Amino acid sequence: MSEIVAVILAGGSGTRFWPLSRNARPKQFLALATDKSLIHETYARLPPLVDGAHTLVVCGQHHEDGVREHVAELSPANVLVEPAARNTAAAIGYAATEVRRRFGGDAVMLILPSDHHVGEPAKMRESLAHAARLADDGWLVTLGIDPLRPETGYGYILRGEVIGPGAWRAQRFVEKPDADTARGYLADGRYSWNAGIFAFRADRLLEELAAHMPELHEGLEQIALDPASVTHVFPRLPSMSIDYGVMEKAERIAVIPSSFGWSDVGSFAAIPEVRDLDARGNALAGEAMAIDCDGCVVLAGERLVAAVGLKDVVVVDAGDAVLVVHKDRAQDVRKVVDALKARGSPLL
Repeated sequence: MSEIVAVILAGGSGTRFWPLSRNARPKQFLALATDKSLIHETYARLPPLVDGAHTLVVCGQHHEDGVREHVAELSPANVLVEPAARNTAAAIGYAATEVRRRFGGDAVMLILPSDHHVGEPAKMRESLAHAARLADDGWLVTLGIDPLRPETGYGYILRGEVIGPGAWRAQRFVEKPDADTARGYLADGRYSWNAGIFAFRADRLLEELAAHMPELHEGLEQIALDPASVTHVFPRLPSMSIDYGVMEKAERIAVIPSSFGWSDVGSFAAIPEVRDLDARGNALAGEAMAIDCDGCVVLAGERLVAAVGLKDVVVVDAGDAVLVVHKDRAQDVRKVVDALKARGSPLL
């Protein structure tokens, strides 16, 4: 079995978590599920499968200090800084060239988002180890999450024929469906949620980039030959997700259906999925008080925030700004961010 290297992607902006999330402190640096930040949790759940010496974090320039603060155990050399945001294909490809240089082209990369929550880390490590074995054999592997509901906010993966115990060929990736389609996927039983968690050898990923994204591959190889060129080459690389650029086009794609208490914590409305609740289903943090409230999320800091007689409402106090939104509209918090940008507000 080849060496296993974890690559944590930490380039997200997290606009749906304003006012807690800001330009310099996006979602991955927030303690939304526990008292530790999401990126710290991501790093901490990897051992004993992967140690710190075999873990890389890819982030943007504005988030480098945050990564070093929240993952203080990580060697500074293991933080790969992108000069510009060019989406996940470029970020993962950049990491693949570095993995190839340090560990060899046959090293297996585990690609992990930095801003997800996992309730059962040991079960996740089992799925990742399974994925690594398949990847070592040349497959490009994705972990599919067993769907719990007809979710319209996630992409899905359709399973094809069985290729081994607990593994199927990925027949196709499908976009976020409407409600009726999502209900059909759930009833069908062959669909998994696409969590953006992958495993593949560094050389296999680079081969697929050469075949399907040659311009990106050429730029990455230029950077590999001349690391100093990253400052002017990387910002010119094509911007595309790894799903569109590779996973939807390659041939040997495997999916491992998994269940390990996964949540992408996609908005404040998802907080009850990952936090303990009071007797009336309220998720509270900090100096928060909920009286005669049902299904609310109240996130306070050091000052008291009291909610009375509310149902399915989110209240967030960030000290310099307060958000109040119905849980059904939690995805629309990004509209506040857009409005603040238009104003030139410093509260971003």
